[in-house]
Amino acid sequence: MVIDRTGLAEFLRRRREALQPEDVGLPRGPRRRTSGLRREEVASLCHMSTDYYARLERERGPQPSERMIASIALGLHLSLDERDHLFRLAGHTPPPRGTASDHISPGMLRILDRLRDTPAKIVTELGETLRQTPLAVALTGDLTVYEGLARSIAYRWFTDPATRALYAPADHPFLTRMFASGLRALVTLRGPRSRAARLADLLLAQSEEFREAWQAHEVGIRPNEVKRFVHPEVGAMELACQTLLDPDQSHQLIVYTAIPGSESYERLHLLSVIGPQPPR
Repeated sequence: MVIDRTGLAEFLRRRREALQPEDVGLPRGPRRRTSGLRREEVASLCHMSTDYYARLERERGPQPSERMIASIALGLHLSLDERDHLFRLAGHTPPPRGTASDHISPGMLRILDRLRDTPAKIVTELGETLRQTPLAVALTGDLTVYEGLARSIAYRWFTDPATRALYAPADHPFLTRMFASGLRALVTLRGPRSRAARLADLLLAQSEEFREAWQAHEVGIRPNEVKRFVHPEVGAMELACQTLLDPDQSHQLIVYTAIPGSESYERLHLLSVIGPQPPR
């Protein structure tokens, strides 16, 4: 496919002008005169330089990669149809839809954008974190930086001690059973050639603990309503966990809250002041 530079530039410009700051969780300044978002705001949302994004709107620069187009689609809160259109304008075949897609629905993104003072994240059915609020990053670290199968928390649970350190030790046996149970159900649902099956095969080869949990053939173990975290800066916290499901793509919006007035509430507030800490 050939890039349609004029069509791409016009589409990006129209979508940018149609969005308001509050649509994407940004503050509206008192002196704002721009109709829609500024180029630098879109560039920040898309994790790219303002110069790179501006060149696309000016029909200049190299052909953007598929990864860059996917980032732009999320930053502009595009629907799946709009995302596919954007890929074709950029000269690429749109990625698959459904459970294998990392594209987040605009509605779910709008909810997440309004939860900036709350720990919240959007994950796939394999537990791959697609987007986090700033307070969620402060709570668990940036979980979007992982690549390959390590994106899945189930994989990291059995292979990465740092992942386990975030949770109360008394909960570890239950979480081991829960991750194995959830993965077994996904393998049955998605089939032997699915990403879930590949993940299970890899863990069977690498983790004795996973092999033992897998051989129990448990399914249907649900997460506890309250999760107990152990944060290296503020200490232990008990946080209620609520989940919103996007059934079309099997994405989950997970939100953590603390009981007002509780010790966990005070520690979560302290964490919001401290903010995300740099990796050690």
